[in-house]
Amino acid sequence: MISVCLAAYNGAAHIREQIDSILPQLGAEDELIVSDDGSTDDTHDLVMAIGDARIRLINGPRKGLIRNFEHALAHVRGDLVFLSDQDDLWLPGKVERMEIELERALLAVSDCRVVDNALGPVHPSFFSLNGSRPGLLRNLLKNGYLGCCMAFRRELLATALPFPDQLPMHDWWLGLVAQMTGRVRFVNAPLSLYRRHGGNASISGERSTFPLSVRLHWRLYLLVQLARRRFQAVSIIRNTLS
Repeated sequence: MISVCLAAYNGAAHIREQIDSILPQLGAEDELIVSDDGSTDDTHDLVMAIGDARIRLINGPRKGLIRNFEHALAHVRGDLVFLSDQDDLWLPGKVERMEIELERALLAVSDCRVVDNALGPVHPSFFSLNGSRPGLLRNLLKNGYLGCCMAFRRELLATALPFPDQLPMHDWWLGLVAQMTGRVRFVNAPLSLYRRHGGNASISGERSTFPLSVRLHWRLYLLVQLARRRFQAVSIIRNTLS
């Protein structure tokens, strides 16, 4: 079973188009969890009007993007989990390709084409634009993961949830945890259109405007949290075997 987690907030302009690109790739028993974080536009009504039994519309925690994704992830029932933004488009064959990749990996992240608000081409490869490659240290220093292009096996959540209190971004955390505990695949094929229009909730791909001290703090914080989760995971295994 597949669970797609879509974090929504005031996404009326594009969310229907995104959902229409997702649903044809899902089976009858799969689910699309839409966590609406208190939208004040027509997002809720547009999702309800689709009338597809595979859609589970839930109320978000109203604590921002990271906590909204965490909230959606806490509701998954599937064995494979996909993340989705509200304003992108999935290309045909995305789910099928990622299922194949997850036969050999705990988490897979695909490339995507960067487009503008009208889906006009901006860059043919986010990986190339961002320098995305596998490796724990490499991605601790520079985040190469992109949440809307991620899929992973559900067991990752046993280590990744709950999210630490001060995460700079959810995809960074999920990618690093997966890299620490299992195999990660970077799929060099564009499987979605990544829309950049100036109003996105995430800032992936843009040059950071935060001071160096803040960026160093984030990396130290992530390193400490990873070490803690690693220790907890080892302790659980030892207790299970004893």
